[in-house]
Amino acid sequence: MLASILNVVHVAVCLFLILVVLVQQSKGGGLSGSLGGSAQQVFGGRSSANFMTRLTGIMATLFMLTSLTLAYLSSAGDREMKSFDVLQQDR
Repeated sequence: MLASILNVVHVAVCLFLILVVLVQQSKGGGLSGSLGGSAQQVFGGRSSANFMTRLTGIMATLFMLTSLTLAYLSSAGDREMKSFDVLQQDR
């Protein structure tokens, strides 16, 4: 059940991270420039760069944490099988 909830959170973070990266204005203008600059108006101009950079960092950190947690949870079965094999060899 925890893995299912974490999978849903992970997918949501992935999609939001993609959105944040695409909307963010890069040195070349990025996707936000091709959309008519509407992202700058929505997020407030000059301070939007700092906000978007922080939001990207937060989303990337959440993505890494959920990835590591899912990897740990998925390897739980491997750890159980390894301990079972060790017990079988001791007999």
